[in-house]
Amino acid sequence: MKFSTIPAFLLFVVLNVKAQVGKINDDIIRIADASVERYRNVYHDLHANPELSYMEIKTSAKMAGALRAMGFEVTTGFGGNGVIGVFRNGPGKTIMLRTDMDALPVKENTGLPYASSVITKNASGADMPAMHACGHDLHMSVWLATLETLVSLKKEWKGTILAVGEPAEEVSGGSDSLIKHGLFSKFPRPNDIMCFHVSPELPAGTIGYCTGPIFAGVSSCNITVFGRGGHGAMPHKTIDPVVLTARIVLDLQTIVSREINPLKPAVVTVAAINGGNKNNVIPDEVKMLLTLRFFDDEVFAHMKEAIERITRGDALAAGLPEDKMPLVEFSTEATPPVINNEELVLKAAGFMKNLLGDGKVLRVDPAMVAEDFGLYGRTVEKIPISLFWLGGVSQDKYREYLDKGTPLPYLHSSLFAPDFDPAFRCGVEAMSRAAIGIFGSK
Repeated sequence: MKFSTIPAFLLFVVLNVKAQVGKINDDIIRIADASVERYRNVYHDLHANPELSYMEIKTSAKMAGALRAMGFEVTTGFGGNGVIGVFRNGPGKTIMLRTDMDALPVKENTGLPYASSVITKNASGADMPAMHACGHDLHMSVWLATLETLVSLKKEWKGTILAVGEPAEEVSGGSDSLIKHGLFSKFPRPNDIMCFHVSPELPAGTIGYCTGPIFAGVSSCNITVFGRGGHGAMPHKTIDPVVLTARIVLDLQTIVSREINPLKPAVVTVAAINGGNKNNVIPDEVKMLLTLRFFDDEVFAHMKEAIERITRGDALAAGLPEDKMPLVEFSTEATPPVINNEELVLKAAGFMKNLLGDGKVLRVDPAMVAEDFGLYGRTVEKIPISLFWLGGVSQDKYREYLDKGTPLPYLHSSLFAPDFDPAFRCGVEAMSRAAIGIFGSK
């Protein structure tokens, strides 16, 4: 009797758990499907009315109003235009779900009926076009619908949601400001932090995940190369900073190819060179603008040392005196890489697969783009973070890309436009399922 009843009991428990999970999945899908039309309107409104970094006043007010309507305790104007919402649902974990809110100074060329035609002031007071060319409008729409789904299904989980609407992500200032203003001390401290970023390469209806580094760290560098100018007809009486700059550009390429371990990705790109203004005048100086990308802090330190060493060495070889050495200026606010917590990513991806299926939750490679989300995992609290790609490419365009190699508009392009309906459904279903699963896990 004893040996026959135990397996029967265990079978009952397993079947009951499966039934409960199935019901949760069905409820999430039902809620997501029912909310598409309403949030499509939200998305169109956000897309048509973008606000630049540090200027997200109306956008943050929309986010705050939506959170209040769901029953969140809401704090506005936090760390700038930040919006913080807290939803308490009994004892348990605290999960932070984050969205970014700002747009880019890009003139939209999508031709969509809800395209942005906004010309607005930037933080310096200059007139600029504005466009959600990085998908933050989709991020906000999915974020709000996910939060609404979780509130609707609050009987299925216990714990606290910390909902964070981050301003100024595009200039890598938002997360730093929120942290410095006490995000993790003035509000419930999260056990885990998750977010999406729309992908310009994955088809809508899929999720991309990556353990460890997923986005690169980024910093900028400005170099002023000095020389001794003069007449273009008598270059022998000058020390030509244009020629010296050309030499430096080539020598900088050896940093990645010959100094950095090939197994540790890095990028040194000279993106702009400006010097001189007349055909027959050799200038006194040339300015260079660089971007640096990296996944490892030690690699970043090596890159900076090598840039200073190489530029100085080339200047000395050209015969310049000490007071004419190149001026190398690194940005004081480098954005660190986004390092996903392996355990959290795999756990969340497992719950996403449970609802979406294995074929729609895909392991992807790291990317050299940057995001200030990584700062949330680098505080003294060492909170696990996970950023997931949310596929945004329409199936038709994705097939055309695969069959014909037709280029896909990348992030920050004036033509970037994700396929809302399938991307939205997938994002809401995946993040809602992951959050409920993690709330219930140890």
